[in-house]
Amino acid sequence: MSAAVTVDVRDDRVAVVEMRRPPHNFFSPELVEAIADALEGFDGDPAVRAAVLAADGRSFCAGANLGAGAPAASSSGRPPGPAGGGGTAETDVGPTATSVTARLYEGAARLCAVATPVVAAVHGPAIGGGLGLALTASMRVTCDEARFSANFAKLGIHHGFGLSVTLPGLVGPSRAALVLLTGRRFSGQEATRLGLADLCVPADQVRASALALAGEMAENAPLAVQAMNRTLRAGLSDRVRAATVHEAAEQARLGATDDAREGVIAVSERRPGRFTGS
Repeated sequence: MSAAVTVDVRDDRVAVVEMRRPPHNFFSPELVEAIADALEGFDGDPAVRAAVLAADGRSFCAGANLGAGAPAASSSGRPPGPAGGGGTAETDVGPTATSVTARLYEGAARLCAVATPVVAAVHGPAIGGGLGLALTASMRVTCDEARFSANFAKLGIHHGFGLSVTLPGLVGPSRAALVLLTGRRFSGQEATRLGLADLCVPADQVRASALALAGEMAENAPLAVQAMNRTLRAGLSDRVRAATVHEAAEQARLGATDDAREGVIAVSERRPGRFTGS
């Protein structure tokens, strides 16, 4: 298990998988793979009947790092090509970027294949790829202080991490367009009304409420719960795997534009982008 993720199996047969890369739990293949490893392991573990995906720090997952430590433009003068994160940018187009993106998106498909029900405790920002990660869970508990955003359009790139499938599956095509094409940030209450989250509770009760919801499921017949969860998510992993092929290609194409370079800088500087369509 990665040091960035811890697992605690409780006596009530609920496991807590916690991201521990505070304050923002920035996206990486290692983080996603560690979460997938943990959740996949629960499917055959009689000690675990439900899980909570939680995070230590200010954010649930703020995407990839666009701050001072973000990669600079490549030698071609183009921006780094974002790979699944919307607070976020990973590496430039090329073999390394391809590998990073492939690992992230295979992780998304793995998460969508988990039969054990997972409740995401979204206590803070879930941005870009972090939103994609939250949407792979069976349910989401949040608070009004949290922020949900797929701000890829503000970065000048295409969305990723299977949001082409998971987002409209939850909120419908029109509301998915609202989320993606505006890049708007939604509070926890707005996200719950929209369908991005299931429960909105006071900030200090997010994890406890997620644990209570998971515990309610863990009290039920485990074979039935897993079978129903598989039925509800039937084909989801395959659809995500297919969608991410297109998402990755579009990210590579758009990541090589001047608009993407400007978008990364604009988001880092917290200002609107000055886009030219080139």
